[in-house]
Amino acid sequence: MKEEILKKVDILYDMYQKGLLGGEIMPEDENPHLEKNSLENYLYFTLPMALNYQRNSYTLWKNANKTYKDKETNFVFSPKEVLNRKTEEVQQALTKYKVALQKNKQTEIWITLCRTFVDLFDGDIRKLFIACNNDVDRIRDYIQKENKKSFPYLSGTKICNYWLYVIWEYTSQKYKNIEHLTVAPDTHVIKSTYQLGLITEEELNKNNVQEIVIKRWNELFEDTKYKPIDIHTTLWLWSRNGFKELENE
Repeated sequence: MKEEILKKVDILYDMYQKGLLGGEIMPEDENPHLEKNSLENYLYFTLPMALNYQRNSYTLWKNANKTYKDKETNFVFSPKEVLNRKTEEVQQALTKYKVALQKNKQTEIWITLCRTFVDLFDGDIRKLFIACNNDVDRIRDYIQKENKKSFPYLSGTKICNYWLYVIWEYTSQKYKNIEHLTVAPDTHVIKSTYQLGLITEEELNKNNVQEIVIKRWNELFEDTKYKPIDIHTTLWLWSRNGFKELENE
């Protein structure tokens, strides 16, 4: 069974690389094209990520880019500036282009993250990676276990892994143990995992399906040419585009 699924993965990955699954433009490609190693770039790809749940990712990042480019709302990407403003001002800036859809809850999430970055890293999120020796496992433990409440939603199983992937993809960040970066088990990845037969229908409906999906991909790719994160975008696009028939299947 493992060999069968790996063959399907090979086909899928090849289809993705040929552009047959779409994905020429990914949601995060909507960005102001800042210097990759700049603090502003790291913050741009961090703060909106915490609001990226149960919504259209393309719309979120389009709205984030509008917010960044508007001089009146741009301040929300500076943690120190956010903490110097009234909550109402932050809320107004985040809702102007609908970065925040739940104006109270999501504004609070944004402000909490800014406070965390200022209190722990003097506003510079890059210091988090340095403090954790750029080690994927260490970073994840720091956010998901040691300081979970300080990183609302960013510490979630799906969002944390995907955020680490986006930071790796769109900034200058390099990781140790990149092979430990797992798939980010959002709805599309979970559906694709089921479609490939890596989880059962019963597991699909379990509350801990995200953990099961992560575990299965880690096991499947052990001692193979793949790292779990390699397959994330492929699975996401395959599901989003209606499970296009595998070529040569």
